[in-house]
Amino acid sequence: MIVDGQAEFRSLLMHHVTTHWNDAMVMAYDPLTAGHLPDAFSGAGNDLVLLGSDQGERDGMETLRRYLKNPAFPPVVYFGAGNRREQAAAEKLGVAAYFNRGEFTHAALTVALGDILRSRQRIATTDSLFVGDLRTGIFPLIKGYRFVGKLAATEHSALYLAERESSGDRVVLKVLRQVPDLSDTVGAFERFLQEYELIAGLEHPNIVRIHDLGVSDTHAHIAMEYLSGGDLKRRIAWGIPEGDAVSYVLQIGSALARIHSVGILHRDLKPGNIMFRDDDSIALIDFGLAKQMRLEQEITGSGEIFGTPYYMSPEQGRGDDVDPRSDIYSLGVIFYEMLTGKKPFRAGNAMGIIFKHCQAPIPLLPPHLAHHQAVVNMMLAKKPEDRLQRADEIGEWL
Repeated sequence: MIVDGQAEFRSLLMHHVTTHWNDAMVMAYDPLTAGHLPDAFSGAGNDLVLLGSDQGERDGMETLRRYLKNPAFPPVVYFGAGNRREQAAAEKLGVAAYFNRGEFTHAALTVALGDILRSRQRIATTDSLFVGDLRTGIFPLIKGYRFVGKLAATEHSALYLAERESSGDRVVLKVLRQVPDLSDTVGAFERFLQEYELIAGLEHPNIVRIHDLGVSDTHAHIAMEYLSGGDLKRRIAWGIPEGDAVSYVLQIGSALARIHSVGILHRDLKPGNIMFRDDDSIALIDFGLAKQMRLEQEITGSGEIFGTPYYMSPEQGRGDDVDPRSDIYSLGVIFYEMLTGKKPFRAGNAMGIIFKHCQAPIPLLPPHLAHHQAVVNMMLAKKPEDRLQRADEIGEWL
């Protein structure tokens, strides 16, 4: 959770976190517009709280003191003025880490956050989150599947390539360890199950197929189809013919229309979350940041920021409420990148990129692609009301 009164600083911290931990769920809270959190706020469900010094009329150190008087409050990382007296006072209060909000690096921040998470986890390595010792090739004990290889791991979950014992078909298993006595894993476990619930019921040719969910006393798993064709990010690096770019954006738009029809936003649409099957068809994956639009927020008020700055809508970058038109904007960025091989907005840091999404003019396509400019303009309009209003309109315009 990020708490600070400056939207650009909240977005910057979010960028640092999500670029290092791709499946992180970030809530960004603005005390200036939503009001200060009550003294009874416990921080429950958060692994970390990143607290900035901009707290409006209240001194940031006073907010830090109120948080840390609760011994069960999650670790707090404080971003202050950078003077030694303030740092010493923060450390005396029990802050987990202290940074000068104007002078810190991505490496220093992520190393510190990683150290805090690992110490709180009370588990030596990511591998030990799972049943068996992966270094010796023992697969988590999931009935009906044979281990093929480990694909990736995060703080709470891991991806494995496996085979169904009954058919020999390859699947991807996403496995999460449930540790009931460690409070910091509860939120991740619930989010894992929510991810399954969001996508399991969606039958669409351009959405990853979910085969199975299993829950035991120690872990849960999702079995989903194995997509062997790589991701869109790699295709863009190779160069995509115009006809293929149009075909891909039609397929992605169709998938978005389907999830929007049942009240789901993706909120982190980017080339790395768009995969290919052997037949070259598209499959949308990774709904870890997806959220039901009607889901009631735990804390009232706007201010949640999710996603990746290169593909983030202006309203998402500001921390405003978002709706399906935000996903349409993200797809517009991807369409432009597929056509040209370049991102429409670039800058030296996350704040600069977010500013350009909000203020910079939409770049023009090369002359030989100018016939797509109208639909790009309508997908990348700064104001949601000026954009295409529904994902299925993309196909109509193309």
